[in-house]
Amino acid sequence: MDKIDFKILNALQQNARITNQELSEKVNLSPTPCLRRVKMLESAGVIKGYSAIVDPEAYGLPIMAFVSVRLERQTEVEIASFEKAIMALDEVFACYLMSGRSDYMLQVFAKSLKDYESFVRQNLTRVPGVGEIQTHFAFGQVKQAMTLPQQFS
Repeated sequence: MDKIDFKILNALQQNARITNQELSEKVNLSPTPCLRRVKMLESAGVIKGYSAIVDPEAYGLPIMAFVSVRLERQTEVEIASFEKAIMALDEVFACYLMSGRSDYMLQVFAKSLKDYESFVRQNLTRVPGVGEIQTHFAFGQVKQAMTLPQQFS
């Protein structure tokens, strides 16, 4: 990737609905080579997709929890089983494999504390291999960047 690719990525992260004409002007390229670069970034997997950013509270999911999960055993079979089960849980917005005391960090959204409790009791604790769960509730959001830090080679 070169400087122009990084400019394209930065512009698309700020506004994925920008037209190719506007994008090409922003990065000082003609439209055809600009579109070719965007397609190349998509094909290479640098651009994974495009989506709308939805406010969870306005959507009806005001409870956001970060859940640390420690597995009973960190075998290949246990890890694969846990990850497969987590993929099937709609309440889990994101799941990260971690270093340190916890094996995974989940970001979970819920309608209420009661719904979160139900999720834990009826779903998360029933996932095979879960040894320890610790929940941290977010009171508010201070920052959520929509763009990766700019870098130019």
